Amino acid sequence: MSAVIKHSEERLMKVLLAPVISEKATFVAEKSEQVVFLVTRDATKPEIKAAVELMFKVEVASVQTANRQGKEKRSGRFMGRRNHTKRAFVCLKPGQEINFNEEAK
Repeated sequence: MSAVIKHSEERLMKVLLAPVISEKATFVAEKSEQVVFLVTRDATKPEIKAAVELMFKVEVASVQTANRQGKEKRSGRFMGRRNHTKRAFVCLKPGQEINFNEEAK
């Protein structure tokens, strides 16, 4: 947990926005022992690792990120765009687990 010391706790609390609960995220969680989070667009891999370790008290093996472009949407004759997002695929060390049902209590 040495990564926690390098970053301010206030910043780390703002890095993780929400867990991604979808069919694809569930498949990845079962197959690869990974958890998917929606993170801020300027978050770095070390910050994401430190934030997960701080908030969920688990050990993180690795972090992979994916930038997603927002979809173009139409409202009448005007074209708009949804916001771009960034997702983090967090691989936990063997024996580690994040249970979101217990965290909500």
